Amino acid sequence: MSASALQIREDAWQRLPEGTAIHTIIFVDNIDLQKKTWLDLIVEWRVEHISKRELTLLLAFVVGMLAAIAAFVLHSLIHFIQELLSDNFLNTHFNWYYLVFPVLGILLTMLFVRYVVRDNISHGITRILYAISTRQGRLAAHNMWSSVAASAITIGFGGSVGAEAPIVLTGSAIGSNLARVFRLDSKTVFMLIGCGASAAIAGIFKAPIAGLVFTIEVLMVDLTMASLLPMLISCVTATCFTYVLSGDASLFQFPQNEAWPVNRVPANAMLGVACGLISLYFIRLMTFCEGIYGRMARHPYLKWLVGGVVLSTLIFLFPSLYGEGYASINVLLSGKTEAEWSQVMSHSPFAGHYELLIVYIALVVMTKAIATASTNGGGGCGGTFAPSLFIGAFGGFLFARIWNYYGIGVYAPENNFALLGMAGVMSGVMHAPLTGVFLIAELTGGYHMFIPLLIVSTISYLTIYIFEPHSIYGMRLAKEGKLITHHTDHAVLTLMSLDTVIERDCSAVDPDMPLSKLIHKISRSRVSVLPVVDAGNHLLGEIDMLKLRHIIFRTELYHRFQVRQLMSDPPATLNVNDPMEKTMKAFDKTNAQQLPVVDIDNVLIGYVSRSHVYSLYRKMVADMSTD
Repeated sequence: MSASALQIREDAWQRLPEGTAIHTIIFVDNIDLQKKTWLDLIVEWRVEHISKRELTLLLAFVVGMLAAIAAFVLHSLIHFIQELLSDNFLNTHFNWYYLVFPVLGILLTMLFVRYVVRDNISHGITRILYAISTRQGRLAAHNMWSSVAASAITIGFGGSVGAEAPIVLTGSAIGSNLARVFRLDSKTVFMLIGCGASAAIAGIFKAPIAGLVFTIEVLMVDLTMASLLPMLISCVTATCFTYVLSGDASLFQFPQNEAWPVNRVPANAMLGVACGLISLYFIRLMTFCEGIYGRMARHPYLKWLVGGVVLSTLIFLFPSLYGEGYASINVLLSGKTEAEWSQVMSHSPFAGHYELLIVYIALVVMTKAIATASTNGGGGCGGTFAPSLFIGAFGGFLFARIWNYYGIGVYAPENNFALLGMAGVMSGVMHAPLTGVFLIAELTGGYHMFIPLLIVSTISYLTIYIFEPHSIYGMRLAKEGKLITHHTDHAVLTLMSLDTVIERDCSAVDPDMPLSKLIHKISRSRVSVLPVVDAGNHLLGEIDMLKLRHIIFRTELYHRFQVRQLMSDPPATLNVNDPMEKTMKAFDKTNAQQLPVVDIDNVLIGYVSRSHVYSLYRKMVADMSTD
């Protein structure tokens, strides 16, 4: 037992009445010890022997290792399923199995999620943002494995989505649950969530810098000296374990055959604009399609049938849409001749028609968003990380072909522009230009393309920002006012919850109460405002004591007035679901000290104190600003 626990026992003994039996104390102490689990004992030992800083660094290493293992397991499962199915593929011009496998994969995933997981695991990165902003960073324990299994089934059977978002959710869930096990504070929870996310990206792509930057740009985790070292440890650990598990081969093969000439700046700038517009098209079309599938939520099997049919049809026409599509990206990056690039049309109705390559590429760019939305909307599980890389490679290649065909400027190498397009579209879709730059540079070893990568990514981001101020991950939360940003004031208000500052124990009065009883009620109250409610607790008005000063001491009026004659409307009324930003604006606008909170039926929930809200706000700002 710890010294503090012994001190509590000693104090308790001294406070007991004289003559209390000793066995009573022993019995109480044994009951207390029985309530302690092995985990409680571990936490107590940790508090006494390991500092919070040391524990955070140790957990960062563990999170990095487990995230790398999870990424390796997921990719191994995907490849195993694909190889198992490909043994039965017909080696013919048209592959009819493309019409079967994706539908079956979505069905199996839907049944797995519906009857095994029994929770929504789609939109993995959005769920992380939601957990950070509204759940104090709590992610369900099943998120450490459920998205790995579900996405392996979906992608292995040909779902046109990526494995990155599920792994990011897995890594973040590992960090969140480890922090919960050791009962760490919310700030450390957020840090370990960031460690998990950065480790996932670093492990998947063997790109530690990209993993770190991704967490800062996409998850909005502020980079301070306290968080830099743990995230670096996670990224480096995940990268090293990935090298051990899967070797040193790069995910994409890019030939570095020439230096970048400065006279390509106009072409790079125009490609940036094109990538921004492609990103906007991708986001808007994805949102539109998801809305259609969302309206079928009450009919899951109809949703599966529609999504499966649409996806299978698109994959049958454009086999490049099958799975993550990384094989097709490698064809565009490493190809040098028309015949090599035309391999992306294999097993499609376009196969053998070299003259239709541009048409095929354009149609793939236009339909990728539909295929991705149909995969997830139909019941599959996957992310938009890989689709953004895929559509970027195809879009960059298409841009270069058109640029060269019409001789607009200096020659634009198709494989170089496919590489730049990957960074540009990813930067636009995710609103993360630095992530796009470092990921593509680390992924392909294309560091000699650093300047054009910066040009394309920056211009793509600036282009899409004109039309869409939030990333594909943050736009859903932004509409609800729940998106964390790097703006400290806004971030603190987002993290604050109105429900946690409501004072529910308020003394209400009846509208028919005479002034004499109201005075008695006021004399026993510790607040300056009393709510007036009816029998159903609906808010009718309030009594402001400061407005009764002219009659409060005139006893002859005590039986002439009732509460309904003296009450007034509150300066403003808050809804229980209002964001804190709206609450703060209401206090600033009315200059009130207290405001009532009601539900949608105008039933009084309680009151919110201005001083309480501002005190909590200042404390959270101070905590967030502390390294």
